[in-house]
Amino acid sequence: MPLPLLPAVGALTAAPLAPATAAPAATPLRYRPARLRASPSTASSPSTSAVSSPRPPPSARHSRKHLAGRGDAPARPSKDRIFFLDVNPICFRGSQRSLGAFARWLALFFAHVSLRDPVVAVFDGAGGNEYRRRLMPSYKAHRTRGVGTGADTRVVDVLRECNVPIVQVDGYEADDVVATLTHQVLQKGYRVAIGSPDKDFKQLISEDVQLVMPIPEIGRWSFYTLRHYVAQYKCDPTADLSLRCFMGDEADGVPGIQHLAPGFGRKTAVKLLNKHGSLENLLKTAAIRTVGKEYAQDVLVKHADYLRKNYEVLSLRRDVNVQLDERWLSTRDTCNDTSVLSNFILKFNEGKC
Repeated sequence: MPLPLLPAVGALTAAPLAPATAAPAATPLRYRPARLRASPSTASSPSTSAVSSPRPPPSARHSRKHLAGRGDAPARPSKDRIFFLDVNPICFRGSQRSLGAFARWLALFFAHVSLRDPVVAVFDGAGGNEYRRRLMPSYKAHRTRGVGTGADTRVVDVLRECNVPIVQVDGYEADDVVATLTHQVLQKGYRVAIGSPDKDFKQLISEDVQLVMPIPEIGRWSFYTLRHYVAQYKCDPTADLSLRCFMGDEADGVPGIQHLAPGFGRKTAVKLLNKHGSLENLLKTAAIRTVGKEYAQDVLVKHADYLRKNYEVLSLRRDVNVQLDERWLSTRDTCNDTSVLSNFILKFNEGKC
């Protein structure tokens, strides 16, 4: 299937940032209460066209007017928007690297998603996993070090020729760089859309932060907003991270509490978080008084450090040594898109890349 033709317009070059030499200490996160209701942990991410919107919790009701859209169209508030593209996941087809998959997803992203909005491409830095592996040796231990990380020079060249700046910070995963830059962009009054299939980015979702996810089953990108999050999980994104600390993340090698306390399940965690609002509030309260049944109380007291470590591993960092370049906020020049991607695909089909 031929790639769609992309619109043409004028040129901007952005130099890559110098890698950071040291990783500063993680900044403690603030918590705020949110109402939760139990939902299956294996729920799949709905596309915008397939999701109905139930009545959201009070914390999200005020945002409905910002989330109104038709079909797959994202909301269109007056704020300008910048896209952060998490490049590594779209360079794979299944578990294998694929330049063809990268070219296809990038062409669709430019033609149907970002259009002329600014795009910043983010890669994992060298040793990006080491911070979390020091905290938890099982973190992504099933993934061979050095495989699936870094930046393929051919991929970097295509992005630069399409006037997309590249950001890669040694010692940090792309997720942490995106989280840090997202915070900086929001401070300037812009909206953010993050292009990635990584579920970890859901902890950043808000009225002004959306995800746009590649959906292989339907061969397109799909916007995923606060409205879709509430419909899927029945909770506010600010509380989701606390719940994941109890449930763990099997894909990333972060075990939940069940292997230490089999009777402490999702319903128990939801009930306690409903009452106390966040993991930290719950643990602090349990340290000074009884918060639930004896079994749950014992688990919270005995395994508080374990749960806090899960939180530290699963939290996206906002303290990466990277600064937003004002030039990245300019309208992207799309004049090279068609020729660059066409040439890249031609070389790929001829086996030259």
